Amino acid sequence: MPEFVSDGLTGAHRDRIADLVAQLRSVEALAPRYAAGGVDDLDDLGALPVMVKNDLQVALRHLQPRAKSGATWVFQSGGSTGSPQVGYAPTGLYMRDVYAQWKALGPDDVFVNGWSAGKMWGAHFLVNSYVDLAGCVAMNLGAMTKDEYTPWLEFFAQRKVTAFGGTPSVLRLVFGHAREAGIKLPDLKSVLWLGEGWDRQLDEDLPVVAPNARRWGMFGSTETWVVGTNTPDCAADTWHPLPTQLVGIGEDDLLDFTCLNPEVLNPVLRYRTGDAGKIVRCSCGDPRAAVQVLGRRDGLIKFRGHLLNVADFVSDLGGVPGVARAQLMVTETDNGAVLQVLVLPSGATEGLAARVREHIVGSAFGPSIVFQRNPHALAVNVVDKLIGNDRTGKISDLVVRG
Repeated sequence: MPEFVSDGLTGAHRDRIADLVAQLRSVEALAPRYAAGGVDDLDDLGALPVMVKNDLQVALRHLQPRAKSGATWVFQSGGSTGSPQVGYAPTGLYMRDVYAQWKALGPDDVFVNGWSAGKMWGAHFLVNSYVDLAGCVAMNLGAMTKDEYTPWLEFFAQRKVTAFGGTPSVLRLVFGHAREAGIKLPDLKSVLWLGEGWDRQLDEDLPVVAPNARRWGMFGSTETWVVGTNTPDCAADTWHPLPTQLVGIGEDDLLDFTCLNPEVLNPVLRYRTGDAGKIVRCSCGDPRAAVQVLGRRDGLIKFRGHLLNVADFVSDLGGVPGVARAQLMVTETDNGAVLQVLVLPSGATEGLAARVREHIVGSAFGPSIVFQRNPHALAVNVVDKLIGNDRTGKISDLVVRG
């Protein structure tokens, strides 16, 4: 049986879970999984099957949820070049729950939102909803190219910016450039992050560029929305779940999530993202149980803040004429992660690398926008041999180099 980060189910929790079960029972393809009786306690909840991405997408296609008031926003996740996985949220994006627990910004702050906007990505808009509650001054900057770093950083210093937010891979580029250029941000006190694990290089760059800055993190996904938060006093990989999020830890330490907020549109009931974790006591001194996230175990990786399904990506490239097989290699450099696509040809090689690159960058979905903004983050090489294990002969879809 899974272990839950919970003291038990309240009556409101049981009502919410009963509603989720009823929604899922209405989906013909999923109904047999939820034919058993009601959920009265955590043992009953633990007996329910876990959901994965495909299950949730089947449910959403059938339910097509709508908000009771305001707009119904559709966002995407997933990182192959195929159709996106979607998630729904009402106006406000559930950020009242987050603001009640997590005071990363206040009315006196001047905040820069550095998350990319558009392409149905949620983080930029989610943070704007949080900013509305904080009541601070905010600037919607979005993505910057490398040649824009210096003038923008100088502008931030002039405007006495106190907070900056983005994915850690973006933050690393921005603050690494500031350190190299000798630009200081003495008024910066808060760095908000979401979308991937904290980059330890920032622990070296921030004290030089902004000695008063400390990190504030959010953890979640497009399907679950924000599950937990941490503060500067917490370890970077340790999270305090929101009261409206029920976290379970099952076989192989895999985490599952149940959204107890009745306003949540996605029917998230024991939803498994592929993240693994364990229950810990946080170093911040909060007596409540916290969750240490150990990383992904499902073939998905975060690349420059975007979820990349390695198997789907490699399979898609195998459909490009002239490609016998492809392999991905992710390398960490001083300028951020680089995705190198190794292509084993099936015939003539002339123009093959360019065709593969055009296929990736030209896709409407997945990480194409990352490479459009950062061409140096993608390399395509035609090779006569993929990287494998000389002893076993096995060739993995993904190779990671430090």
